[in-house]
Amino acid sequence: MEELKLTHTNEAGKASMVDVGGKSETRRVAMAESVVRMQPSTLKLVIENGLKKGDVLSAARIAGIQAAKRTDELIPLCHQIRLDKAIVEFEIVDDDALRIITTASATDRTGVEMEALVAASVAALTIYDMIKAVEKSAVIESTRLLSKSGGKSGDYAAE
Repeated sequence: MEELKLTHTNEAGKASMVDVGGKSETRRVAMAESVVRMQPSTLKLVIENGLKKGDVLSAARIAGIQAAKRTDELIPLCHQIRLDKAIVEFEIVDDDALRIITTASATDRTGVEMEALVAASVAALTIYDMIKAVEKSAVIESTRLLSKSGGKSGDYAAE
């Protein structure tokens, strides 16, 4: 059985940026999600643009895209990625839950999983910020990687 080793630590166990200099550029795509759970009446306000702060979903979409583009500034050991695309979409999954699905893609030497995850997280936080005036008890849950393709480690799909 192959020994598992963290990639962001050096031989001494200290945090270290991975050297991707010798890797080939390949097409990389990752999808992530976050779920924001809120009262049905709050979700209705979000969908109908009934909040004083404005269009919640447009603000969250832009925030998620911006976050994906700046992931290397937010996560200390992430590389700068030349993103080809960042997509933020929304889906109502229950009368009290909004699912954020993000996609990040690039042709680069390292993956875009963190870009997709950061986009989902920041979009969820933006939704919370926009609705907190009417509901402080909203909950952000289930932020996770849904899939990734490309690169040396191959493809991954969540169950």
